[in-house]
Amino acid sequence: MAYHTVALNQRTLAIWRIRTVVSVILPVRNRAAVVERAVRSVWTQTWQDWELVAVDDGSDDATRAVLEDLAAQESRMRVLATPPRGVSHARNRGVEASAGAWIALLDSDDLWLPRKLEAQMRFVADSGFSACQTEEIWIRHGRRVNPCRKHVKPAGWFLERAVALCLISPSCVLFSRALWEQVGPFDEDLPACEDYALWLRLLLVAPVGLVPQSLVVKTGGHEDQLSRLFVGQDRFRLEGLRRALARAQRAEDRRILAAEMVRRGRIYQAGCLKHGLVDEAVLVGQWMRQARVLVES
Repeated sequence: MAYHTVALNQRTLAIWRIRTVVSVILPVRNRAAVVERAVRSVWTQTWQDWELVAVDDGSDDATRAVLEDLAAQESRMRVLATPPRGVSHARNRGVEASAGAWIALLDSDDLWLPRKLEAQMRFVADSGFSACQTEEIWIRHGRRVNPCRKHVKPAGWFLERAVALCLISPSCVLFSRALWEQVGPFDEDLPACEDYALWLRLLLVAPVGLVPQSLVVKTGGHEDQLSRLFVGQDRFRLEGLRRALARAQRAEDRRILAAEMVRRGRIYQAGCLKHGLVDEAVLVGQWMRQARVLVES
């Protein structure tokens, strides 16, 4: 879908903005050295109707002190402190404590370019989408890298592509609170792939628009990133697929989810048997049999 700005007269725009505060949710754990960069990227947004809820997930470094010092400088920023219960709990807690009609997520490693929120808010006003994301710039170990072709972001209803690969980036996405109430919260019992699970549920009920501008700088390569801590993530992806399948209403969506469960299940089950995890292999086998019924029906 082509992106273009919507022409609004100043009075209409002023009235619309009153109703469209964006709640920015920033989960943080042990990021004292980099979190200020993320926070200040929110402060410099050209779309100034935002609130920032930073949730310190039990940091044991100086993160909380850094956040509270920043919050003392900006009345639209609040800091919540929780025990270390993971990124899903931190995000959920932040959303619960926020009040905006729209919600944007920002990971503490990443930063936004100044027009990020404005471009998205104008996009949703023009298109009627309840969710959209931007393109992003990837930085790995301090160097810019180009995403592979498979990571090119689609737009619209793309569940069939999203089951194989997580194609929505948390720091790039913005969605309405009404949509969140329909598909949220993040699954706190999933130690990884919690975003993959939520995006599957979202794509069952809503298309996702794309603002084709790189407005997020996404950094990686840290040793404590979840994607590095949990090397074998197929178990969590299977759980996300299983939960989405239980909610799918359309026959085609059920077929897509079930087919991916069978494909991933075979790989994961073989790994379980290789490492002597017989009970886990049996459980996944049960899931696969249930999924095959849907694929073949």
